[in-house]
Amino acid sequence: MGRITETVKVLLIVNVIFYLGSQFLLPNAVQLFGLWFPENPNFHFWQPFTHMFMHDQSSIFHILFNMYALWAFGGPVEQMLGRNKFIFFYFSAGLGAALIHTLVGYYHYQAGYDVLINAGLTPGEISDTLNKAFTSIQQSGQYSYPNVGDPDKVRGMIEAFSTSAVGASGAIYGVLVAFGMLFPNAELMLIFLPVPVKAKFFIPGLILLDLFSGVTGFSIFGGNIANFAHIGGALFGFIMMWYWKKNSFNDKRWY
Repeated sequence: MGRITETVKVLLIVNVIFYLGSQFLLPNAVQLFGLWFPENPNFHFWQPFTHMFMHDQSSIFHILFNMYALWAFGGPVEQMLGRNKFIFFYFSAGLGAALIHTLVGYYHYQAGYDVLINAGLTPGEISDTLNKAFTSIQQSGQYSYPNVGDPDKVRGMIEAFSTSAVGASGAIYGVLVAFGMLFPNAELMLIFLPVPVKAKFFIPGLILLDLFSGVTGFSIFGGNIANFAHIGGALFGFIMMWYWKKNSFNDKRWY
């Protein structure tokens, strides 16, 4: 885990450049490069890619944890896969995370939309409600919503519409899965649980915690975590590793 491989080194540098740039040079970087819901006016086609290099500007711990995980697990995985295969794997996992996160967002959006339609609102009124809520969230962090039908579904729709996703976590979850499949007996520890656990148990357990938080809304590791983006990255990482191990893992044409 000690050696920084070339691709991991470049990814670390680019992430730090994006973080410093968003902090000191481009205050609206999240608006441009974070992943917004496709119906939101801030959405641009490049965001499923660029959101992987953005991190929470309010806390340095987000990027620190992600970059530590990228260094600790990305190096061994790149050594096993080779540079080209690792690059393809990393960005595919990140794009898979964006896809699953967006699909879950559409699920919540449509559920709330149906509630408001059934309550008698027109599509134009729903659009106005979303835009007003989004503006209010941007200005004050708070919003009001029609208290009709199922308020939880309406709240979920507004939050899906109004919240951006940032971070390399989705891609890194793919890397974690790859590490677990390549080094299943490596022993890992959480900071607050200093007991060594083999990767083949530790990593699935971490993913199950994300699934629990995503389904129940009860966050074990804190708020504002895109749990389904983590699950999406892990899922796409598993599919790629399963396919490669079964078919062409040692195909040197990738290197």
